[in-house]
Amino acid sequence: MSAVPALSPTHTEKRAMLRIRCPWCGERDETEFRYRGDARRERPSAAADLAQFNTFVYERANPLGWHLEWWLHVGGCRKLLKIVRHTLTHEIRFIGSPADRPELPAEGPP
Repeated sequence: MSAVPALSPTHTEKRAMLRIRCPWCGERDETEFRYRGDARRERPSAAADLAQFNTFVYERANPLGWHLEWWLHVGGCRKLLKIVRHTLTHEIRFIGSPADRPELPAEGPP
């Protein structure tokens, strides 16, 4: 009898790596980038109480669908990018600079 390890229920046969097109460096593997969080969240003012800062730092939504995100190109130009990415399919619809204000696509299948 062969000792073949059982696959995890979350195992996928082929997982495609995200390819992110940096506006300054060109298309790169996701391993060169670090996810930095939700780009729509606003930092509380300096006058905010501890509970508001605690919520900002530790509480996160887990959205399904299109999401505006911060990504840092740590393995290249070290610039911060705004990316519109679908959290289920990982399709990327927009990549730009922090000053850009992209619209999120309508919900539904990408």
